[in-house]
Amino acid sequence: MLTGLSRLALEVKFLEPARRFYGGELGMAVRERGESELVFAAGDTDLVCRRPTGFPRGGLHTHYALSIPAEEYDEWWESLEESHDLEEMRFGEASSLYLYDPDGNCVELGQRDVPGPGIDGIFEVVLEVESVDRAESFYADLGFETIDTGTERKRVRMDGPMALELWEPQLGLADARGGVHVDLGFDAPDPTAALEAVVDRACRVESLEDGDRTRVVVRDPDGHHLVFE
Repeated sequence: MLTGLSRLALEVKFLEPARRFYGGELGMAVRERGESELVFAAGDTDLVCRRPTGFPRGGLHTHYALSIPAEEYDEWWESLEESHDLEEMRFGEASSLYLYDPDGNCVELGQRDVPGPGIDGIFEVVLEVESVDRAESFYADLGFETIDTGTERKRVRMDGPMALELWEPQLGLADARGGVHVDLGFDAPDPTAALEAVVDRACRVESLEDGDRTRVVVRDPDGHHLVFE
């Protein structure tokens, strides 16, 4: 139903520190530059840094993961360790490093099978939700599949266009928190079908027609802003 993650938007106070961090330290190219936002290239996905001047806002204290080629991991660690308090975790054969951006978002750089060079995609996003059961049902109807659950079902991990983690309020690895009012864009061959799957539980719905193209905007039960296009 949803075939890819096209956009993740984060809220920032000021654009220049975000440009220095993402464009400078992480080497991400700027795709678009406006008065209130910068759009960086994370492979085929847009990483948007947006000042809070209207709606939708970007996500606050969002934990998300960027893909890097496995062979570049040591270089990334060496380039970032002097200026950041890094943490490391291993997941099977793969390692991830964790650091924080200037606005308190927990950024993971994880070894993935991507060509690179440098950052080449977003493979995980964590959302804070009031009820894991309610959020899990909502995203399951959009085609995500639960692959792991935490203790007492306070957390679930779902597989779909990217890994989606749904956390009731808690601290995770590297003291990360799930994002609130996160703005996510998805590639959807049939946006209307995606809308119909969840329309009865959405807080807000908007459907826009632009020629042969349909763009659907949905706000999920926890206030996250989803775009299907």
